[in-house]
Amino acid sequence: MRFTDRSLHPKTAVQGYDTALFVALELSKSTWLIAVNAPGSDKISKYRIDAGDSEALLNLLRRLREEAEQRCKMPVKIVSIYEAGLDGFWVHRLLEANCVESHVVDAASIEVDRRSRRVKTDRVDVEKLLRTLMGWARGERRICSMVRPPSPAKEDERRLTRERETLVTERVRHVNRIKGLLATQGIFDYEPVHKDRRQRLKELRCWDGQPLPLHLKTQLTREICRLELVMTQIADLETERDTALQAEQAASARATEPSSIGTSGGQLLRLRGIGPEIASVLSLEAFYRSFDNRREVAAYAGLAPSPWKSGGVDVEQGISKAGNARVRRTMIQLAWLWLRHQPGSALSRWFHERTGDRRGKIRRIAIVAVARKLLVALWRYVTQGLVPEGAELKA
Repeated sequence: MRFTDRSLHPKTAVQGYDTALFVALELSKSTWLIAVNAPGSDKISKYRIDAGDSEALLNLLRRLREEAEQRCKMPVKIVSIYEAGLDGFWVHRLLEANCVESHVVDAASIEVDRRSRRVKTDRVDVEKLLRTLMGWARGERRICSMVRPPSPAKEDERRLTRERETLVTERVRHVNRIKGLLATQGIFDYEPVHKDRRQRLKELRCWDGQPLPLHLKTQLTREICRLELVMTQIADLETERDTALQAEQAASARATEPSSIGTSGGQLLRLRGIGPEIASVLSLEAFYRSFDNRREVAAYAGLAPSPWKSGGVDVEQGISKAGNARVRRTMIQLAWLWLRHQPGSALSRWFHERTGDRRGKIRRIAIVAVARKLLVALWRYVTQGLVPEGAELKA
């Protein structure tokens, strides 16, 4: 049987679906690799430009669109995709501002070859990215997970909580370093975060009663200076955060409809057990966006269950951990606080009925379930005004 060129090179499914110029961007620190599939062509063309050269990118897309429109004799739209990563969302906003339909994909959601060894290069990755975009355009919504870029204002607001998280981690490192240095001299009762840290440092004595060595004391003094700087910055951030939350709380009290997302932080503060930091994280990381149902809420936080069922195998793998890690960590912390400060709530009773006096793994599993249920309940609270069952408000 003789094969024709058409049978050897079948037309792509997208070409009959839409007249669009599909563009995939593989971004790196040095160069950007761009893969393009034009309407009416099976070829995937590749171009390289310098990283960050937005003018070269726009000129290339403009030229490719003009060539495609000349061939098709009709307007052609550009649909682009790139992976969420180091470059953030500025490329997405640049493309959207220049009439390009831009998508940002979660790189971990793209399917890969499951063989023990697979080829991975920028050229292979950008082609896979392009095929993923074309599948998405055909309506295959489960082929990947697209990221919803926040507005510049929302992205800037969440820097308060994210910078505080970074500074708290840095504070722990300074404290551990100071305690570690003193432990080498047999000193274990020094607390660097106490207000009298400098006076106590002068009074410290080694295990044999001798003063601290000169260079060690100098190093400790420098560490304390860095620690104090971090603590000052944390205090400034918390002051700025609390001021913003007070304004939200006042706006929440004046709001006529409880579904105002912009005042979710102020609403959350009204519940016992929720402080400024947790309210800020949930407001800026989760409830700034809209969800269609409770499953989307749980999935966004990575708290949705992930069963493994095949034939006679039925295994529960735990939660997916595929969502926003900051929201997930915050909800686990809040779940424990909820049991302490809201003992009469329906969720607290549900937890104690299933765990009783047992300890260990069963409690850890149950607290994750509480975190998932509580997140859904808080979502309904900030969007519909439904207070979680049995929960108490602050006086």
